[in-house]
Amino acid sequence: MAPVPLFGTLLLLTEVFHMRLLMIWATFSSSITKVFQYGPRSRTRLIPWFLHRISPLSNGILVGLDPSFARGMINMAFTTDYGESNDVFRFLRMDNDGNLRIYSSSTGNNGSGNITQTWAAVTDQCQVYGFCGNMGICSYKDSKPVCGCPSQNFEPVNEHDGRKGCKRKVEIEDCPGDVTMLQLEHTMFLTYPPELSDQLVTLAIVACRTNCLASSTGTASTLVADGSGFCYLKTPDLVSGYQGAVLPSTSFIKVCGQAIPNPSPYQEASAKDNDSLHTMVIVSVVMASLLALVVVGIGFWCLLYSNRNKSGRMSVQYELVDYASGAPVKFSYRELQQSTKGFSERLGEGGFGAVYKGTLANRMVVAVKQLEGIEQGERQFRMEVATISSTHHLNLVRLVGFCCEGRHRLLVYEFLKNGSLDKFLFTSKDQSGKSLKWENRFNIALGTARGITYLHEECRDCIIHCDIKPENILLDEAYTAKVSDFGLARLMNPKDHRHLSLASIRGTRGYLAPEWLANHPITSKCDVYSYGMVLLEIVSGRRNFEVSPETDGKKFSLWAYSEFEKGHIEAIVDKRIKDVDSEEVGRAIMVSFWCIQEQPSRRPMMGKVVQMLEGVIDIDSPPAPKPAVEGSSRGTTITVNSNVSGLSTYAASTPAPSSSSSFMNIGPSPPTPEREMGKESSSLLGLKRSETDPDS
Repeated sequence: MAPVPLFGTLLLLTEVFHMRLLMIWATFSSSITKVFQYGPRSRTRLIPWFLHRISPLSNGILVGLDPSFARGMINMAFTTDYGESNDVFRFLRMDNDGNLRIYSSSTGNNGSGNITQTWAAVTDQCQVYGFCGNMGICSYKDSKPVCGCPSQNFEPVNEHDGRKGCKRKVEIEDCPGDVTMLQLEHTMFLTYPPELSDQLVTLAIVACRTNCLASSTGTASTLVADGSGFCYLKTPDLVSGYQGAVLPSTSFIKVCGQAIPNPSPYQEASAKDNDSLHTMVIVSVVMASLLALVVVGIGFWCLLYSNRNKSGRMSVQYELVDYASGAPVKFSYRELQQSTKGFSERLGEGGFGAVYKGTLANRMVVAVKQLEGIEQGERQFRMEVATISSTHHLNLVRLVGFCCEGRHRLLVYEFLKNGSLDKFLFTSKDQSGKSLKWENRFNIALGTARGITYLHEECRDCIIHCDIKPENILLDEAYTAKVSDFGLARLMNPKDHRHLSLASIRGTRGYLAPEWLANHPITSKCDVYSYGMVLLEIVSGRRNFEVSPETDGKKFSLWAYSEFEKGHIEAIVDKRIKDVDSEEVGRAIMVSFWCIQEQPSRRPMMGKVVQMLEGVIDIDSPPAPKPAVEGSSRGTTITVNSNVSGLSTYAASTPAPSSSSSFMNIGPSPPTPEREMGKESSSLLGLKRSETDPDS
């Protein structure tokens, strides 16, 4: 037979008779079935490997394994061994659970050895695409992956094998007009890269659910709460899902009729417990406990009421602060009036209202913010306050309490001695004593990035700040940066606090991202843009929108890039700084230019910003940022109306850059070639994520 080019091709062969093999399958297959002959004189270079025999062409180097993994005859030496000294050989196997693994064998006294796993392609088995079959959900029980169905609207295809997947008890086609969406918290439907082009959109949670419900082809969707706002629509069917308490995603799947969630483990255990005596004991204990709590509560309330009459100044909630540490305290408006001496000592004013210094009854010094333009009711306002107060991070200002009385809406924060960052950055040159040395500036930049990263990527729900600027970065006595005013953007929306793209959001001139000004949906990348401007100001000590003869009539941010392009890094750095770390300065400048890229997809996520500043990953030289048109507003704070439909989609096509070069190669680089959007997505979607990509 004529020789067949086999380089780079994986074949599945079967021996039809001695020295002749029939090809069953090939990675680059042809429509013609071929029969190959092998042997010492064969023109076709094949190395067959079957059962336990050694190939005639192996020259004593290749060994085969039978299904029991017993080792064949071994009388050879390997030229290279990357394993331990007692490893004889390794083999690669695609196991029946869909995972690719490498195994090693060690020598034993009888010529055989133990088989041990040394590597797996996917360490988290629940992330293996299709592990639980069609419409199956993978989760962990006692550290082992188990497969189940999304809800009681489904049933397993095979009751004895959960990996066979699930099916609807009633198909969607059989219930026209009665289709609803089942919501699954902390659940992600795995996505395979070829599916991404038609699936990836940027939506809010309600729009992600509604779009799927209205779609004639979509059956499920997943919203990733990592700050990207990505919504993945599954068409026509999902393959398998992953459910875990730490997954930052919410998924939806179509069901016929009312969605019936799976019972919790407690409910399942209760259903199996038919011991009436046991039930009576439980009821008796619960009733006795409740009665005791009522008695204690009445006595405690009487004590509090008595103390309140004596002091007359503290609210009941404030007296309880020692018993409910960390919970926000509800103050009366009169209490805060007294604490601030009639709101007489003004600390400053931002886009959300003025801030006053106050002293509480326990002598704690606080900053009281009077919110303006709040139209929410008390219940909704309290829910938003609860969200803000649940965020705890070293680099976030702590919320002490609130006031929600009549039309008054106030927030009470911890007081930070050194005030806001702008007072140190933008002082006149003759006030050098108030300037910050480089070590403090770099730590402030890094701390601010960590605080924003926590809001975007580590909270249960992504919190977009919408007003990152030096005035909202406060410094304690040790000059530790603490981000303030986070979570307030949602308080300003009287219609639907879940969609920032539907709100009249307040931003600040010089820090607004281009897509914000273009009425596109607001994502976490808007905060990244604002942070980039702040980072440039930390390095330079000048406003990013400053225009002066020194900057040749250009905005400072654009002039700074031209100096960076020429290699004049020292021209950008604040002249008041005596000693600087040139490597840290270079990293900070390049990170700032990446953050202020025009296209959101070119900007890194905040978690990657932290890694770049820390020097964990290298940074490519950034392309030139384009100027953003911000209108003719003369004030510092402006209002941008984003009346965009919640069903609108927005995903910039320009990809994020890679980060392979070191900082020492300072200079501009051409834009990186366009990549598939899928490479920027979560690894939980079955995709690989570049370790050096700022946006991954």
